[in-house]
Amino acid sequence: MYKFVAGVMLALASMLTLPATALAQAKGPVKVVYHVNTDVDTISPILNNIRNHLNADPTAKIVVVTHGKGINFLLQDAKDSKGHEFSGTVSDLASKGVEFRVCNNTLTANKINPDRLLMETKIVPSGVAEVARLQFQEGFAYLKP
Repeated sequence: MYKFVAGVMLALASMLTLPATALAQAKGPVKVVYHVNTDVDTISPILNNIRNHLNADPTAKIVVVTHGKGINFLLQDAKDSKGHEFSGTVSDLASKGVEFRVCNNTLTANKINPDRLLMETKIVPSGVAEVARLQFQEGFAYLKP
């Protein structure tokens, strides 16, 4: 009986360490999707989080996916309630490899002309579908700042 219990415990212990082992063997940069669906007054701290993320890990692959009110900071001349613009920060982050993706469903529902978007953006059919795709098909970690 003792050998059986010891064998089961050993099997369970090896299963518990499997995820850590798999993570240790992962190759390439960390891939993260930042999910943004909040309005402009919440964006400065989010962009600071992304900047801090890159400072800690310059090789990180970061994609910002926006929908709903979250697209507003990616419109030309967008400012928060304190008058801070976002275009310079978005441009700087994009130059470091950060991608900014905008939900076409939001653009259509709000009758926003895509020409109003910053040039650093890419339109995707659905923001939420893009978040899910990045997580499950491309292995991106999910962050909701």
